[in-house]
Amino acid sequence: MKYINIDIETYSSVNLAKSGVYRYTESDDFEILLFGCAIDGGAVQVIDLACGEKIPDDVLAALTDPAVLKWAFNAQFERVCLSRYLNLPVGAYLDPSSWRCTMVWAATLGLPLSLEGVGAVLGLEKQKLKEGKDLIQYFCTPARQKDGTLYRRLPQDDPLRWSRFKAYNLRDVETEMGIQKRLSKFPVPESEWQNYRLDQQINDRGVLLDLELVQQAMSCDAAFQETNMKLARTITGLDNPNSAAQMKEWLRQNGVITESLAKDAVVSLLENADGSTRLALQLRQELAKSSVKKYTAMENAVCKDSRARGLIQFYGANRTGRYSGRLIQVQNLPQNHLPDLKQARSLIRQGNFEAAELLYPSVSTMLSELIRTAFVPKPECRFFVADFSAIEARVIAWLAGERWRLKVFADGGDIYCASASQMFGVPVEKHGFNSHLRQKGKIAELALGYGGSVGALKAMGALQMGLSESELKPLVDVWRQANPNIVQLWWDVDRAVKDCVKQKTTTQTHGMRFMYQSGILFIVLPSGRRLAYVKPRLGENKFGGESVTYEGVGAAKKWERLESYGPKFVENIVQATARDILAEAMLRLGWAGYNIVMHVHDEVVIEAPETAPLEEICSIMGQPPAWAKGLLLRADGYVCDFYRKD
Repeated sequence: MKYINIDIETYSSVNLAKSGVYRYTESDDFEILLFGCAIDGGAVQVIDLACGEKIPDDVLAALTDPAVLKWAFNAQFERVCLSRYLNLPVGAYLDPSSWRCTMVWAATLGLPLSLEGVGAVLGLEKQKLKEGKDLIQYFCTPARQKDGTLYRRLPQDDPLRWSRFKAYNLRDVETEMGIQKRLSKFPVPESEWQNYRLDQQINDRGVLLDLELVQQAMSCDAAFQETNMKLARTITGLDNPNSAAQMKEWLRQNGVITESLAKDAVVSLLENADGSTRLALQLRQELAKSSVKKYTAMENAVCKDSRARGLIQFYGANRTGRYSGRLIQVQNLPQNHLPDLKQARSLIRQGNFEAAELLYPSVSTMLSELIRTAFVPKPECRFFVADFSAIEARVIAWLAGERWRLKVFADGGDIYCASASQMFGVPVEKHGFNSHLRQKGKIAELALGYGGSVGALKAMGALQMGLSESELKPLVDVWRQANPNIVQLWWDVDRAVKDCVKQKTTTQTHGMRFMYQSGILFIVLPSGRRLAYVKPRLGENKFGGESVTYEGVGAAKKWERLESYGPKFVENIVQATARDILAEAMLRLGWAGYNIVMHVHDEVVIEAPETAPLEEICSIMGQPPAWAKGLLLRADGYVCDFYRKD
């Protein structure tokens, strides 16, 4: 046996979507119902475990044999479930080294992250059966009786439906095999499977949660929400002050007319409000804040050993290959600005809610800022947090050959000050000469690097930061004049892409290749990894100019035709290159024996003994890859007893 394709159907009373596969499999009632498999591309067989059939010995042996490749769509699910089936202890899972994921393969080609979606896009002869969702609902999740009690539906409850469920399981294996066959001309490089293996190891390791803090934070929020609701009812006389319709009518009666009670609208109304109106609007702000959703997610996802697992999605952004968050969504944790973070954390953990209310103007805001601190290292260890300094700014300067920027990084300078200095032709110091210009440099850097203009500046909050409307267009112009090589990079990439699509040939610029193959536009990054754009063609944009369109997953998570152009392709390239640098850095850290428990954007969090050398960690991370000659990297770090921003 060389390889085996696997698809399983399972039962658990734990909600898979809310809790993730690791917690899902820890339920006492977890069970594998059906085991569909095909050996070495042969006929698919479905082993009915729920009805007493057994997995053959050679297949069981293959699950732990490193020489046999195990293929599945979203292989993490099969691997973790089968770890529980084999009775591995909590925290121990089948080695991911010999597992391959068809979903990851599809993602590397810009395809959807669902089996049904991939099958549809590829036009497979044997696609996922659409009745599967109903069958899974019927056999794989608890049903509710009229009195509210839960029960489980068994195969004998509906033999005909069970027969269709087995056919569904068989078809899933066939679909997965069809995807493999269709994608065989675009194999995933071994280096990327290496990255996948490390990702799975990080997810398997998980990160420890301070459950006392989590539970107390949720209790605190509930108490203050109740207090605020009672006060809001007293002030307004309304049954439900959270109702927008009721609140708008109450405000109208009190001389305040508004069409909206959205966050920004309430902020605007507060500028001129006073008395009971002001207090009611402030309470609405507090009631609208959701400070506990992530705490609830933590409680849902945590395993029996108090570690949360499965928080990182490999190749979650299939346009760039960047990692994304799952469950707790560590990629968008609220920032912490409390100067006395440790004190605030201690008060909540002890349940001293009265002191918290006395010391902090907004309990909801405080609870939100404490979310990061719920992640803690195991006993006798600390968190070593290291991140790249201005990684995207460094990458785009390196790709474009923007020499003044490269010199700033070589000299250890502040890119926002340097940008402002370059734009306005005067020295700018962070806390000194012309320091007021640094903010303009910062907003320009964040908004304009990928072709953004006045709209991008506004979206980044330029007006709220004190810039006037009349300053915005000149700011765009002066930034572009100060960065001619970056602007040139945008349009060189734009031309290379268009020529590639028009002529269906290979073009090159700035150390990158643009290839057209089998209806896919590939951008070959400096790392060698390829970004894929399906069915590209030239079209006309809303301004009447020429643009490139392709098929991909849009903002609404639907497969649709999308539009792009030079600066947007450059954004993809820069973000993808930064991702490759991070992936390689994590591999080096792993080889050096450091246990990464999670990573957020361009930052890694390592759980290590207190004596671990932070300088070594930052040094390993800051090494440029062999393929990035001349790229100036720097990693900074700090040590902490709970996760926080430095």
